[in-house]
Amino acid sequence: MSNSKTNASGQLRTYLSNHLREYGLLFALIAIMAFFQIMTGGILLRPVNITNLFLQNSYIIIMALGMLLIIVTGNIDLSVGSVMGFVGAFAAVLIVSHGLSVAAALPICLIMGALIGAAQGYWVAYWKIPSFIVTLAGMLVFRGLSLWLLEGQSIGPFPKSFQSLSTGFIPDVFGINRPNGTALAAGVITVCLIVWMGMRARARDKSYGIIGEPQALFIIRNIIIAGALLFITYKLSTFRGLPNVLITMAILTVVYAFITENTVLGRRIYALGGNEKASKLSGIKTEKMTFLAFVNMGVLAALAGLIFAARLNTATPKAGLSVELDVIAAVFIGGASMSGGSGKIIGAVVGAFIMGVMNNGMSILGIGIDYQQIIKGLVLLAAVFFDVYNKSKQG
Repeated sequence: MSNSKTNASGQLRTYLSNHLREYGLLFALIAIMAFFQIMTGGILLRPVNITNLFLQNSYIIIMALGMLLIIVTGNIDLSVGSVMGFVGAFAAVLIVSHGLSVAAALPICLIMGALIGAAQGYWVAYWKIPSFIVTLAGMLVFRGLSLWLLEGQSIGPFPKSFQSLSTGFIPDVFGINRPNGTALAAGVITVCLIVWMGMRARARDKSYGIIGEPQALFIIRNIIIAGALLFITYKLSTFRGLPNVLITMAILTVVYAFITENTVLGRRIYALGGNEKASKLSGIKTEKMTFLAFVNMGVLAALAGLIFAARLNTATPKAGLSVELDVIAAVFIGGASMSGGSGKIIGAVVGAFIMGVMNNGMSILGIGIDYQQIIKGLVLLAAVFFDVYNKSKQG
């Protein structure tokens, strides 16, 4: 009996040490939210502020999904903020200045983002020009194009249908309104799906003889996640329900998590980042993988630009300024490695929320932008140091 307990505790310690970053992220987010909830006197987790958290950070999270894939391949994209601003300006010119319908303008803007990503990815993938240089040039080019397109002025307002991309809410199909029945149902269904998928994955691992997450940790982690999701959806249900951008983020997160963890394409992207030469020798078209990662990033940056413009209800020449820094920081805080080959979609999303909660909490407390930048910089440095230290310890 004592030997089995010793073995179980040993397995638990081993598993925790090997997955310290993942659990550390989850508990760091909880600790940061608890800290600001106390310091702000309960303002942080008020329904209206939770809604604002999603609205304020939606475009960061969306771009973090694409940035993770770029960084996993061993590259980086410094142009995403400028591309985001340019596409928002492009949408304003099409919709406001030229009267194009929203339904026609949205796909055109997303195609524009794909073309921008393809243009940059071509030089990186097929000409082997460092992504840092190519995207730095792109950052300057698209910042200039935004100024040229808008002629240095803001353009707006947008039609209501366009604004709903960011500021719209899912209607309550149950007709309850407060609390919003749709939000409550979505929370319960999401929790059930997460638990079911987790149990299914454990059963699959067990059938293959894979030693997975210890049962105690599995139960504790799922209780924490389920409790957090039910709490958030209940809070949202007492305000205006589920924001449209939350649904967009949730769908994209699930899709990208599935692609990276359960498809051949995802495995090839990680293999490319782990060892490009070995990947090429094994038959993977590494240039194509890099090219597609940049095209994907362009589309997501375009989508983020549309959502940002919809939230502001205007396109401004300064839109997207320095946003790339928050996106990159979110991915690294979320556990991605600068050398490529590692990082998870969920980690990038949690990293973005950590940045968002810090920004929001410090703003509520009245902390100046100067101190906010210093604190975020130190958090990023600490996250990267932790990653390097952990790897050196395991090595």
